[in-house]
Amino acid sequence: MSTLANDTFLRALRREHTDYTPVWLMRQAGRYLPEYNATRKRAGSFLALCKTPELACEVTLQPLERYPLDAAILFSDILTVPDAMGLGLYFADGEGPKFERPVRDEAAVTKLAVPDPSDELRYVTDAVRTIRGALAGRVPLIGFSGSPWTLACYMVEGGGSDDFREVKTMLYRRPDLMSRLLEVNAQAVAAYLGAQVEAGAQALMIFDSWGGALADGAYQRYSLEPMRRVVAALRREHDVPVIVFTKGGGLWLEDIAGIGCDAVGVDWTVNLGRARARIGDRCALQGNLDPMVLMAGPDAVRREAIGVLDDFGAPGPGAGHVFNLGHGISQFTPPENVAVLVETVHAYSRKLRRPDVSAPSL
Repeated sequence: MSTLANDTFLRALRREHTDYTPVWLMRQAGRYLPEYNATRKRAGSFLALCKTPELACEVTLQPLERYPLDAAILFSDILTVPDAMGLGLYFADGEGPKFERPVRDEAAVTKLAVPDPSDELRYVTDAVRTIRGALAGRVPLIGFSGSPWTLACYMVEGGGSDDFREVKTMLYRRPDLMSRLLEVNAQAVAAYLGAQVEAGAQALMIFDSWGGALADGAYQRYSLEPMRRVVAALRREHDVPVIVFTKGGGLWLEDIAGIGCDAVGVDWTVNLGRARARIGDRCALQGNLDPMVLMAGPDAVRREAIGVLDDFGAPGPGAGHVFNLGHGISQFTPPENVAVLVETVHAYSRKLRRPDVSAPSL
């Protein structure tokens, strides 16, 4: 394995000293970049882009060519696992992801099996290997998966949902059935993430996009507990940092920090200073600029980014911060505003660590 030229991201996750706050962006390879749109057009479809390792590598590297980001993240989709379970993933224009065969009864749950990452999901691990080779030690590579609960939401609903009616009906009417579904998903996610590590991923992120849709109590049972099992399984086999992000999970930060992850991702509704006080020295924090700030122009981007960094404060012993958005970057984001963001985070966070030095011109 090559030595990393820039390991700031990994050191922040380990809560070690860093000269500045590292930054990467959720959905950093995406439709806001014209070069991404050109590659996606060449691929013919979003799924073809995901399933062609060379093209997935190409778009993964595109934001790194524009911006001095501190990590790359595998270009893929959170629904690769249920697609590999045979549910028939497709993308309807203007409607997002859909499944031809939703999982809505006992027979459908019983049929589910953990996919073999070296077979049905080999295109993902091939992409990881290709990207890792192309990075040549420039920055770390992040692998990822949707959480067991988030995958269940799509699997049962058959796509996105405003009210989660189908999946919550199953949860409350047949908690035993939901538990069986989540157990399969937890095993599948653990195997999938483990395979990404074996292929070269140097950090992992679990996206719990819909955990915040659950009631207190239900969240701990149906979202957090399956993620705890995933983290525990990864810990037994691999030594890479794991980030857990529950959108809408501000109520449960202490619970999330308690499942053994290395960092808790927080959305933009959470004040980072208060989150740091609540979590203490149990793990690092990742976040949490409102993605819509990037629509507002350079002055607003600088002001709000500095506000996030000031809220967290200077990392000290036992603390770590990775700057990110509070959710994925919007396709309508002006690319030049991202350049301002990355420059501001790097420059101002150096000042936070060296208060004796004159502030850089921002």
